Amino acid sequence: MARLHVEGWAPEYGAAVDPDDSLTPAEGSVDLDVEDRPWEPIPGSDDGIPIVAFVDGVRRVEARLLLDDDSGPVPGICGSFATGAVVWDRAATRSEVVRPEVVRMAILAEGHAPSLPPLPAWLVYRTSSVDGDDPASLIQQFHAAMRKAEADLAEDLAGSGYFVVADGPLYDYTASDKMGYVKSHRRSYLPDGSIVGRLPKAHRTPLFAIGEGRFRRYSWYVRLSDRADGHSWVGVVRCEASAALDRQSVVRIADRSAAVLPLVGSEPHIEPRAPQNLVPIAALERDLRHRLGDAGLVLRALRSAVAMEAV
Repeated sequence: MARLHVEGWAPEYGAAVDPDDSLTPAEGSVDLDVEDRPWEPIPGSDDGIPIVAFVDGVRRVEARLLLDDDSGPVPGICGSFATGAVVWDRAATRSEVVRPEVVRMAILAEGHAPSLPPLPAWLVYRTSSVDGDDPASLIQQFHAAMRKAEADLAEDLAGSGYFVVADGPLYDYTASDKMGYVKSHRRSYLPDGSIVGRLPKAHRTPLFAIGEGRFRRYSWYVRLSDRADGHSWVGVVRCEASAALDRQSVVRIADRSAAVLPLVGSEPHIEPRAPQNLVPIAALERDLRHRLGDAGLVLRALRSAVAMEAV
């Protein structure tokens, strides 16, 4: 008999499992014949990787803009994002935040580039525009800028010899030692998801491939924690690696992820998205939000500058 469960994540973060039929991949877009092994849970294998870098970003919209143009009102936003990484030195059993960066953006629609009034020296915005008048495109450009900054940092750290765990799906598909880490599930990639529900802690599914051409990537599911009395997908994450890597390298990354990531899974009493929001990622998010500054102070500075301009 099917059982009802209360999701462990705090409600303000959405749901760990949030299926949407409109996002289900088209038939034929998923290749299950990647690893030559039975479709059974595979135990993780720790290869002793010495340094792991967890890359993430946070963002917030700080103000809505409206340009009173002769042709009509033009919407816009002011927003800030911060990116960075937590580098985990496993031998020294310590972690540190590296390469933090804060970017502030002011974006207007319909091709208008905003001309902001003088602001305090600590509050500097890049200005840009989007075509069209859809307010959603403002958020899309803002989010895309953050994702690009995350991807550039992940690529640079991987090039420095670190194994990179990038929070979220992969942004680019290069042959570097990095993986994407997807905490919530909105797509159904496997025709039979029962293997995911059967995964023990620190085990993974066999690899499968998603997409085609330069967008092709390998993926697999990992369980971070024991199910206890939770539902069958509790503590499950989906991982990605670029198909530009050879298959054996991806198998090594997948085996490593199933062994190492459960070591840094969070606990419900300290993290509302436990265990999927890993301890290093949660710590990084707190640090980056602090670097964004007080949202109320930013909004007051913007309003004050605009009011002074109007005098």
